[in-house]
Amino acid sequence: MTSAATALSELHRALDSPRGPGVAAGNWRWTVRQQMKAVRALLMLESEHPDDAWLSARRGMALRERRALLARIGQLEPKVLQCPDLEDVRNQGLRLLTDINHHLQRLRDMAYDDVELELGGSD
Repeated sequence: MTSAATALSELHRALDSPRGPGVAAGNWRWTVRQQMKAVRALLMLESEHPDDAWLSARRGMALRERRALLARIGQLEPKVLQCPDLEDVRNQGLRLLTDINHHLQRLRDMAYDDVELELGGSD
């Protein structure tokens, strides 16, 4: 199993790799598509069951955000293989990566808040 940081880094590396005409474009498309699958798989592993009532609203928001990110990946995957404008596909992929990073940061913040409450916080 790949870590989230590794999967995101590999997708970023694939998006930044050289894109040229012909075989180079085909290789780029295939590599990006494979890395997107790895990122999708990691997003699918997120828990859908809120543990604490006080975090349930934030967890619900995170689940909606995750569904939206998965939908965006689903919309971008065919474009990676078919769209003639590789720069546009690359830019959409980079924007998606940024949004996924923000989502993962919010999840880490929730985990921190959950532990902080259990340990008594800073008081």
